[in-house]
Amino acid sequence: MPLGSLLAEGQSLPAWTADRLWSDVVAGRARSGDRLPSERALAERYGVSRVTVRSALGDLAGRGLVSVSPARGWTVEVDTGPVADDVGHTVQGFADYAAERGLAARSAVLAQGTRAATMVEAERLQVAPGSRLFAMRRLRFLDDVVVALEVNRLPLALCPALATTDFHHASLYATLRRNDPPQLPRVADYSVEARYADAEERALLEIEGEVPMLVADQLTYNQQGRALEWTTQVFRGDRYRFRASITD
Repeated sequence: MPLGSLLAEGQSLPAWTADRLWSDVVAGRARSGDRLPSERALAERYGVSRVTVRSALGDLAGRGLVSVSPARGWTVEVDTGPVADDVGHTVQGFADYAAERGLAARSAVLAQGTRAATMVEAERLQVAPGSRLFAMRRLRFLDDVVVALEVNRLPLALCPALATTDFHHASLYATLRRNDPPQLPRVADYSVEARYADAEERALLEIEGEVPMLVADQLTYNQQGRALEWTTQVFRGDRYRFRASITD
């Protein structure tokens, strides 16, 4: 297949190379300090010139993901394993996080189905008002301990299989990856705010007393930069920790 056919519209070759390289780093669960292959080896792997590889690495370095030194060459600067209570450089699903830590993840689906997008949802997901969405509301458990109430909204056109998948047992992100073409979560805008629970949340999350909630709002984009998923997660404040790595 010609390389040009793999590029997203308007995407440069160095940008494509940087995206592929970092995807491979993440897939390998690299840790901070791990060495990357040589520029020559990377050029051969991706079928591009060393100049392109150097430009791609410079892009990743500018984002604080990799660094270079005369003694060790290019190395990874951040841990890429999934962390549920961390905002890092990867977007991962709840099931992936649990599996990485040997925890048993399960979901209790409260409601799922397709419907028309509201004006707010259409604006967030960059679709026309009234477009078909897949929406799901579920409780999230780790080792049978409830930790969050989650609402997911996705444009159905990006993954029609969502409408017929039973998410009592299936993984949302695994379903997206199996789609043709695959829908790969690549980057997300993420914000967190604190508030107290309402009556329904108190009952669903088994809250007694005044336990503050952390509400996470996440808009996830796929490998082509399209809005893929708008998620709202309501966490018990005593069962969730938010962490962030800040670079200049």
